[in-house]
Amino acid sequence: MLGTLRVNWFILQTSISERLVYRADFIFSTFVRFLPIVTQIFLWGAVYGVTVGSADPGRSINGYTYRDMVAYYLLAMVARAFSSMPGLASGIARDVRDGTIKKYLTQPIDMIGYLFWHRVAHKLVYYVMAGIPFAVVFYLMRDYLPGWPEPALIAAWVCSLILAFLIGFLIESLIGLISFWFLEVSSLLFIYMMFNFFLSGHMIPLDWLPGPIEQVVRYFPLQYLAYTPAAIMLGKFTPAEAWFELSIAFGWFLGLLVLNRIVFAAGVRRYGAFGG
Repeated sequence: MLGTLRVNWFILQTSISERLVYRADFIFSTFVRFLPIVTQIFLWGAVYGVTVGSADPGRSINGYTYRDMVAYYLLAMVARAFSSMPGLASGIARDVRDGTIKKYLTQPIDMIGYLFWHRVAHKLVYYVMAGIPFAVVFYLMRDYLPGWPEPALIAAWVCSLILAFLIGFLIESLIGLISFWFLEVSSLLFIYMMFNFFLSGHMIPLDWLPGPIEQVVRYFPLQYLAYTPAAIMLGKFTPAEAWFELSIAFGWFLGLLVLNRIVFAAGVRRYGAFGG
């Protein structure tokens, strides 16, 4: 147990150092990612017929005013910063395709565990770099944001962000592991990203969807990647409802974790690599 913790700590330290090698590039790319926030704010202003900076006429669409939508989008962006895993699935597929995955099979390092801590390191560095831009954006948009909810909902929100990270990681790693059977997963990944954009609540709140479609979407884990964390902070759930939702999200986390392990074990059994 102690040895495993020591290995994981070493992986985390090494991955953080790796991320900090190209600090300027990482900082620049982090700031560039905030540009879509500006375009989305102007887009929703056009939808609601509001000029950014002017008084909100109070028009409501599906129970959301313009201020609600700006707040929702900003909070969904925070959740997406936790749940998005760029390059994870394609990286696993590349390792399987070119044989690099052998290093995980010949050394006492668990591949999924290594990738997890590597991704934790990436997120830690990203949060440090993005903390100032996020603070600036939220300060400039402070008039659009609701007040702080009660402590129970704040605690639920923090837990929802952690679960968003875990579920997002496990879904993408599962897609990458399919490369043991299909070496190229780019098409599958594209389909997943398309569904993710719509069904996670990244594009619009899920309660905008027609009733029957919303009921079906609620059976999938994608809602926990963006919609649920944002909805918790906006007060769409009572504390009891929020913790019930998080219990379901935790169930998805456990199920996806087990499924990852099963698929990885099955993939390794059929994997064959030659050469040194």
